[in-house]
Amino acid sequence: MLYPKNIWRHTAEVLLLAVMAGGCHQTATNTASTFSIDTSGKASRSLTCINPASRSALMAQKSNNGGSQPVAGQSPAQAGVLDTAHWPAKPWPPHMVWIPAGHFIMGGVGSEARKDEYPVHPVKITGFWMDKTELTIGAFKRFVRATGFITEAEKTPQWSQLKQQLPPGTPEPEPGTLLAGGLVFTKTDGAVPLDNIARWWQYVPGANWRHPNGPASDVWSTSQFDNHPVTQVCWYDAVAYCKWAHKRLPSEAEWEYACRGGLSAKEFAWGDDAPSATNIKANLWEGDFPYKNLLHDGYELSAPVMSYSPNGYGLYDMIGNVWEWCSDWYRPDTYSQVLPNATDPAGPSKAYDPDEPYAQKKVIRGGSFLCNIHYCASYRPSARMKTDPYSGENHTGFRPVMSEEEWRKSNHLLASK
Repeated sequence: MLYPKNIWRHTAEVLLLAVMAGGCHQTATNTASTFSIDTSGKASRSLTCINPASRSALMAQKSNNGGSQPVAGQSPAQAGVLDTAHWPAKPWPPHMVWIPAGHFIMGGVGSEARKDEYPVHPVKITGFWMDKTELTIGAFKRFVRATGFITEAEKTPQWSQLKQQLPPGTPEPEPGTLLAGGLVFTKTDGAVPLDNIARWWQYVPGANWRHPNGPASDVWSTSQFDNHPVTQVCWYDAVAYCKWAHKRLPSEAEWEYACRGGLSAKEFAWGDDAPSATNIKANLWEGDFPYKNLLHDGYELSAPVMSYSPNGYGLYDMIGNVWEWCSDWYRPDTYSQVLPNATDPAGPSKAYDPDEPYAQKKVIRGGSFLCNIHYCASYRPSARMKTDPYSGENHTGFRPVMSEEEWRKSNHLLASK
């Protein structure tokens, strides 16, 4: 990540104006052309959804060392009684639920679906285990204490890695301008044009998973936020945790299948009824983005996991709260390359994002506490987003999975120690 200034600031601003987001925004001058489509696939409006997309992309803004903390509290939502009769034989992996094998139609449903969610296509999925919640701060603490792991946001960025995301010839930043940190959402004081996400996203030196909203925020030295999802973890950090836990990240296909919870062709994870002030199903942004959050769901930023009702598979917060990393590289044309009725498609071998052709991106899913009908309608099972695998943000986390075979193997290894 970088905190550019002086010559680097001005050069990079020109080169990478249209980047990083937190949702949809109106197309800015010099940005890539954008689209939104209805269920027929026809272009309907000029909006794009660019989640914070690459850590070299958000250009120089003032450092914000504060930011609000996650909100602690609220009891877990009541879970329905799961039908475990067809789960694999016990023992079952702790804190995970079984996602049964099956098939579904993957891709766009509803008027908010975008071009990269098409064509819809049938997919077969092998049964697997999935963490019933997003990985929590408490769980990540146990990993760090056991291993001494240092996340990417805690390291000084290396120009050798950053320049790979930038057009050839981009000048190297001056010494001392690359500082460890993460991307932090900051509300504006009032209504602003939605054509430049740098108005509400800042690169904050010192922001990392211990201090997700900047140095003044602290989730490490207190247990108060241990039941919130861990954020400011990049894709590589998530993979490192999964390896330690004998798990892995889900594929896009696994994630979407699990998110639908057994429902077919529904726009939302809970059905066809859109979220609203009177239909609170997830932690989203209610009000006027990016300056007024009405907090109908009770939370300014992340909510404790299990604050809302689970889906049909017993999974919490698949929609909203924080984005979740998937294993797949991102391409807008991924679905056109999938064979009909493919089993467990793993995604493309190489990434490509026309908005930032030099940056390699991984897929994230599920939306976050910033998603809003007027700005980012990514609170849908089929919504796809992309971001740089080295970037950390304060609204992105992950949720591990494992196959039954992987579980039996890991359980045997743990039992033998």
